[in-house]
Amino acid sequence: MGRGIYSARKLKQDHKELRWSDKNFSRRELHLDEKADPLEGAPQGRGIVLEKVGVEAKQPNSAIRKCVRIQIIKNGRQITAFCPGVGATNFIDEHDEVTIEGIGGRMGGSMGDIPGVRYKVIKVNNVSLEEMVRGRKEKPVR
Repeated sequence: MGRGIYSARKLKQDHKELRWSDKNFSRRELHLDEKADPLEGAPQGRGIVLEKVGVEAKQPNSAIRKCVRIQIIKNGRQITAFCPGVGATNFIDEHDEVTIEGIGGRMGGSMGDIPGVRYKVIKVNNVSLEEMVRGRKEKPVR
């Protein structure tokens, strides 16, 4: 460690260069996660439902998790989103406009036993999916 009267410049420069060996720093500075993210860094996004799909749960669970394939409006990317709630897919039809958000897994990944699904549906045609599942609101007729 340099201790000379002019060593601050060297310490500062070394710190600046060595920060790039930190994975989190370099990914953040190069915006790699935003480029790979279908929502482009936004907390929520809107999309059009293409089809309903069933995703098999990972071992040791055995179930078919009800999901939908969505095409995001702002960039045209296709993703799979989970529909939380009992009978939630009954309120979602093809060509509906849905709002999605992250499902809340570690490091922005998938959650629980649903492989490869990183998003969940929160609204259908601007009405909360949870409210419809609970029976408090009706799905609007478009």
